[in-house]
Amino acid sequence: MSEGDSSGDAIHGKPSTVGMFFSRLGQVYQSLLDKSTPFTIVRWVVTFLFGAIYMIRVYILQGWYIVTYALGIYHLNLFIAFLSPKVDPSLMEDSDEGPALPTKQNEEFRPFIRRLPEFKFWHSATKGIVVAMCCTFFEAFNVPVFWPILVMYFIMLFCITMKRQIKHMIKYRYLPFTHGKRTYKGKEEPGKTFAS
Repeated sequence: MSEGDSSGDAIHGKPSTVGMFFSRLGQVYQSLLDKSTPFTIVRWVVTFLFGAIYMIRVYILQGWYIVTYALGIYHLNLFIAFLSPKVDPSLMEDSDEGPALPTKQNEEFRPFIRRLPEFKFWHSATKGIVVAMCCTFFEAFNVPVFWPILVMYFIMLFCITMKRQIKHMIKYRYLPFTHGKRTYKGKEEPGKTFAS
């Protein structure tokens, strides 16, 4: 076996060329993800553009409705996880362990901690669209179905799921959207005067 043989290198403890390539590719991908973290609006705009391109492709091709339905269900599951608290309050009613959501006006402010953080929600939603887009290039995924039934079923599923989620929010008095700790106005600086 020659020294340059990649399978021989991997056996003897040296990384193979293919392994090094994928390792480097993973590092570049993670670096790009890290750099995109602060740009929330830009990330979501790009995702919605990918989604629009996917929908246009499905409309033009007149197929892949099962893939689109599966993508919709996947996005619905992600959205519900995004709206849900990390620790379910219904499980915390009987036990006093761990932090709970505030239930009284004068209780200490605790930020809402999601089961699925915004960044992971965005990342998973975008990956789902990319995978669905790749599926449209394979005829095996183009299962013939009557698409209006899928649309009707998805709308019913969405309404039932959101109704249950909203009832859960009302019952345990939490909102999934907080923007940080409350801020209070301090005393005015003594040297400042305002001309009337």
